[in-house]
Amino acid sequence: MASEATAAEVQDEAICTICLGYLTEPVTIACGHNFCRACITQHCEEWEKGRRTDLTCPQCRAQFQKGEFKHNTQLNNIVQKIKQLRRKPVKGTEQKEDLCERHKERLKLFCEEDGEAICLVCEKSRAHKSHTVVPIEEAAQDYKVKLQGALGPLRKELEQTLALTSKEEKKTTVWQRKVKNKRETIAGEFNKLHKLLREEEQLLLQRLEEEERETLQRLQENVTKLSRQSSSLQQLITEIEEKCQQTAAELLKDVKSTLTRSQSIKLQEPKAISTVLKNVYKISLDMKDTLKRFWGDISLGHDTAHPKLVLSEDRKHVRCGDTRQDLPDNPERFDRSVCVLGAEGFPGGRHYWEVEVGDKTEWALGVCRESVSRKGKVKLTPGNDYWAVRLKEGKYEACTSPLTLLPMSVRPSQVGIFLDYEAGEVSFYNVNDRSQLFTFTDTFSEKLHPYFYPGPNAGGKNAAPLIICPVPAQAGGNLCPWQ
Repeated sequence: MASEATAAEVQDEAICTICLGYLTEPVTIACGHNFCRACITQHCEEWEKGRRTDLTCPQCRAQFQKGEFKHNTQLNNIVQKIKQLRRKPVKGTEQKEDLCERHKERLKLFCEEDGEAICLVCEKSRAHKSHTVVPIEEAAQDYKVKLQGALGPLRKELEQTLALTSKEEKKTTVWQRKVKNKRETIAGEFNKLHKLLREEEQLLLQRLEEEERETLQRLQENVTKLSRQSSSLQQLITEIEEKCQQTAAELLKDVKSTLTRSQSIKLQEPKAISTVLKNVYKISLDMKDTLKRFWGDISLGHDTAHPKLVLSEDRKHVRCGDTRQDLPDNPERFDRSVCVLGAEGFPGGRHYWEVEVGDKTEWALGVCRESVSRKGKVKLTPGNDYWAVRLKEGKYEACTSPLTLLPMSVRPSQVGIFLDYEAGEVSFYNVNDRSQLFTFTDTFSEKLHPYFYPGPNAGGKNAAPLIICPVPAQAGGNLCPWQ
């Protein structure tokens, strides 16, 4: 205990009673007390400003004169050694003590106002004099409870954040898949368009070559005929010029025949041949305009229509009636599924048609094999030889297995169907915004027929017919191999 008291007393001697820190450049005043040079200098300056009382020692109140202090070198050395001892760990101890950076004392207290650990010397300083101070272990225990209480909400927040992160990552994956599919769709559509344009290019060049050959031949025939006339005229002119140089007897010989021939020759004008190119070389970079070249005249097959269906006289309109008609149950007729096929069957080639669906609430369109069973319930899937899209319960779907939901930014009032038999593709288009809806890819080996399902009346809400759109005047041509 004696050694501890002595060490404490020595340490107290190294403390400045003004700043409560270790002495820095210690100086001694007349009464023998020691202070930091900066601290006692500031004390003197403050006294000089007020001058209400005599200048006294901050510790014992003994009077002294300004500037009467001496640098205490020996004490300064002692202070430095004490500082070094405080920094040096005790030999054999492994536990590291937390020390005050300013006073090198153990941090035993916690200041609630400043939220920091302090030493006993700090507690007595002006900075913490009026603050609430508690033992550091007690403060640590209190804040440990508070921190543990904060863990619950934080863990809940983390759980929610991880769930949201997972959700966003799934959105990212789904979005990237959509972009990939759309990229493939765009590439496929342009490949199809490029193929069609290359074929169109060859056809147009072939037509142009034929027109060039025919026109050149006619023009050459005119040139040949005019050349012959020129030659005949030149010969007659030469003959008359020579006869004019002859004697009277020779001139009069056959002169009447010469005059008759000169009077009978008349210019034969060539046949008028137009050199204006025919207006058949229009090039379109629009898929729909290109598909129009394959537009065919589609009509409904009366013998295939379900008895509840009502067909227009021109077999271009079909709607669901209120009653079942008395029609023969021939093998071609659907008896349970309320649908009808196109009269035309396509054994090959490319074919395009459009159907007006208007504001109908339910419908289905597509193609099917000629050999599909017309009896019993129909299941619209490629596995059952149907390739179709539909509107049902407000959803646009491709009739795959399982169904493929079709995103729709613009509601179609007209749907285009393009069959490329050899390529094994059936494509559907929204005519309103010229966008592709879906493309089926398969292998075809027999005739395919257009498929129409107008849907039930639904109390009059879906009573409007499906209408096969008429073929535009500019559609069709040699590009359609089936025409």
